[in-house]
Amino acid sequence: MNKLSMSGLYTLTEWITRFAYVNILWIGFSLLGLVVFGISPATVAMFTIIRKWIMGDSDIPVFQTFWNSYKKEFLRGNGLGIVIALLAYIIFIDLNYIKLDSIIQIPLYLIIFAIVMTILYIFPVYVHYNVTFFQLFKNAFFIMMVNPLSSIIMLIGFVGLFFVMKFLPALSFFFGGSLSAAIIMSSCYLAFQKIERKQKEAQAV
Repeated sequence: MNKLSMSGLYTLTEWITRFAYVNILWIGFSLLGLVVFGISPATVAMFTIIRKWIMGDSDIPVFQTFWNSYKKEFLRGNGLGIVIALLAYIIFIDLNYIKLDSIIQIPLYLIIFAIVMTILYIFPVYVHYNVTFFQLFKNAFFIMMVNPLSSIIMLIGFVGLFFVMKFLPALSFFFGGSLSAAIIMSSCYLAFQKIERKQKEAQAV
């Protein structure tokens, strides 16, 4: 095996280890907050790490960065988690209502789809932009609406990941959260870059 192949294999192994490590941190810190109070700030911390990796900062101290983000965003992250839980409850109610009234199925399905897609954009917007709580949801919805390509890429990534995890369910413990976050963050980052380019072009005119 030549040096180039060895280097590529080493890099692949290193990134596999990194994603497994972040996933375990995500699970561990979620449990640290008894899941209910831990999962949202742990998710913020995970997206913070993956955003930095995507932006080229691959040498960050993972544990220290995760821990600092978890502590800093604990209260605000839990506020976000409460809102997302309420939205999930609304979706649950809507789905049960659809079963009772078939006339409004299509509009409700569209609303539910929009809510789910907005939620997927929430954490990337949270870690990428310094905005207020209200602007967070407004920006996530707006970015989702004007960037259908990013949403399509995200959904394709989820379908691929679903089939991999279906055939190799043991991988879910090590990569389920971190790879899902990577798919979401990388898709959203494409949208962020597109928006920032347009803003620069508008300022240059």
